[in-house]
Formats: sequence, structure tokens, C-alpha cells
Amino acid sequence: LSGCDSGFGQATARHLDIMGFRVFASVLDLQSPGAQELRRSCSPRLTLLQMDLTKTEDIQRVLQHIQAHTNSTGLWGLVNNAGFNDTIADAELSPLGKFRACMEVNFFGSLELTKGLLPLLRSASGRIVTVSSPAGDMPFPCLAAYGASKAALSLVMDTFRSELQPWGIKVSLILPGYYKTGTTCDPAFWNLHKQQLLASLPQELLQAYGEDYVEEINQQFIQFMKVAVEDLSAVVNSITDGLLAANPAVRYYPGQGLGIMYFIHRYLPYFVRDLFLKGFFINPKLPRALRREH
Repeated sequence: LSGCDSGFGQATARHLDIMGFRVFASVLDLQSPGAQELRRSCSPRLTLLQMDLTKTEDIQRVLQHIQAHTNSTGLWGLVNNAGFNDTIADAELSPLGKFRACMEVNFFGSLELTKGLLPLLRSASGRIVTVSSPAGDMPFPCLAAYGASKAALSLVMDTFRSELQPWGIKVSLILPGYYKTGTTCDPAFWNLHKQQLLASLPQELLQAYGEDYVEEINQQFIQFMKVAVEDLSAVVNSITDGLLAANPAVRYYPGQGLGIMYFIHRYLPYFVRDLFLKGFFINPKLPRALRREH
């Protein structure tokens, strides 16, 4: 189970431990408050492992540990939960490095971990459950870097699902609504990254869009955070169902409002979908260069 420092990973690790499973939970930092909380609240069956998904040596070390402890039994389930995003801005304003950082964690890291554990999962005819995002299915304003990485993740997991069928492995995707997890609901975190973004923007882009444009996007996002759901149980239950149900769903949609969102996405014209996403999430004002006074 990756990404257990906070949020869905931490809650799911605790839930599976209470159910009596042997859980290997990876965290970015073994001394983080989340890791210490898991040590405190879980049984000795739970193993905490340090892993940064952008470092092949970390992934290899975790793979070796899990192999050594599950060789005789195989591995029943892998939960790809770790995720990363620190940019709320138009695609044009998001540095290329931010796209790469999201891809490294959300796509390549999860892919490398999955491929490394597949021999153990095949021997147990086990399960792969991956936390993706509706942002990987729809063009949420100002989430291109994160959304593109989640789109790639969803697609590769769907491919695994069809390819691994002969081995008896079942693969599920979780596409949660907006929940309160880790730094994702900390205004200070987003303000810091907004300042870093403004400092790094080329002069021409800053002129065209305007500093107030970026400020406004961040204000709207911080407003949006207030609707984040604190109770993570719907997501934990979906992950658990993906691991344990005789016939798990291919996709789970825990969270409010996703039904209407996907209905609009699938059946209504593009302009309606775009209007809905702006109304629901972020509706940027006009860039400076397009405003009347210019």
C-alpha cells in the first residue's frame, strides 16, 4: 500500500490492519506524523517501509523486502495510492518540470512498483487497486499537469486489467471526489507554491496573464477546498471492496456529485461540460492582455 503518510493510504492501512491483514505500508518519511500515528494505532503485523516513488533504489528496496516476506505465500493485493500535485495554474503557466514531477510519482512510480510486484501477484491470482482521479477523465481547469498523469495512470491500469485476466488478477480503479487529505487542504501549502510559480514565470507570460490572474485562481481553489469531505470511509470501503469482493467493480466513484459530473461529461456537448467544470471548480477571470482596459 503506497502513500500512507496521510489521507486515504493511512486510513486504509489502519482499516486493513484492524481486519487482520498483513499490511506493508510505504511512507515518504518514517518519522512523519502519519507514520508515527500508524505505529501507535496498528498491530505489529503492519510493516512500515520508506519509499520515494521517484527513486528506483527505494522501489527496489521495497520490492526485495516484500519478496523476502511473501515468497512462500505470494502477495494478495497491491494498492497504488501515492499521488502528487503542487500546481494550480493554466497548462501554459505550469512549468514543464511540474508535468514531469506529476508523471514521475503518479504514473512512472506506480507503474514501476506494479510491474515489480506482478510475479508475486500472479502467483496468488491477486488484486491491483489504484487510486486515480476524475481529473484524469475530464479537463478540469488549472489541473493539466496532475490530470495528464492520472489519465496515463488510468489507461495503463485498464490495460493491465485486460492483459492480466488470464492470470486471474482483478484490477480496479478508484476515482474519488474531493476529500480532505494531507497537504491538499492546507492554504499555506498552496500559497507557497503560488509564490514560487509567480517568481519562476517568464516576464512575457506574467504580462499576458497578470499576477492578479494567478492570485484569483488560487483564491478560488482555496474556496473550493472548503467543500472537501473529511470522512474518508467511502474511499477506504471502495479500496477494501476492490481487494476483497468476489467480483470487484472495474471503477469505483466514492464521493458526492460524481454521477452528475460523469453524466454531463459523457452525454452533453463539450461547451456544457466546460461550463460545468468552471462553475464547479475554478472559473478563471480574463487574462490581463484580453481585458478591455488593454
